[in-house]
Amino acid sequence: MTLKKDRLLFAACLLGFTSMVAMAQQPKPDEKPAAGRTLKAKMNYTGAGTVDEKHKIFLFVFDTPDFMQGGSMPIGFGSASAKDGTVTVADLAVSPVYVAVAFDPTGGHDGQSGPPPSGASMGLYAKTPGTPEPVKIDAGKTAEITVAFDDSAKMP
Repeated sequence: MTLKKDRLLFAACLLGFTSMVAMAQQPKPDEKPAAGRTLKAKMNYTGAGTVDEKHKIFLFVFDTPDFMQGGSMPIGFGSASAKDGTVTVADLAVSPVYVAVAFDPTGGHDGQSGPPPSGASMGLYAKTPGTPEPVKIDAGKTAEITVAFDDSAKMP
C-alpha cells in the first residue's frame, strides 16, 4: 500500500469515530481488567499549526490495529496543549495498545464528540509508515512512547 493510501485509510478510520467517551477504557466482556497499565505518550508535532489551550493535540488509544479499517473505538484518550506535550492514559485494561494522534487546527474539537475536523493533521505510533505499532504494557507498569507527526497527513 502506498503512503498516500495509508494516509487516506487512516483518515477514513478517524472519520468513523462517533462516541469516544462512552467506550473509553471499558474492557471487552470476555476480558478481565488488569489494573495499573499506564501509557505515557510524548507527542512531537512539527507542523505549522499553533498548539495551545484552544488548538490541542488529541491522542487516541485502541486495543486493536483494526481501527485503521474503522473497526474499533478508542479505549482511552487525552489531549495536550503544546507541540511537545505529553499525555498519560492510566488504568488501561489490555495490552498491547495502539496509538493515533490528531491536531485540531480549528479550535472547535473536543476530542470526544466525533472525528477530528477536516484539515486536522494526523499521526500514528508506527515504525513502518501506515502500520500501527503495538505498545506492550505489563500490568502495574508504565510504557513510554514518542509519537512524531507533522502536516503531511490530514483529515479529508
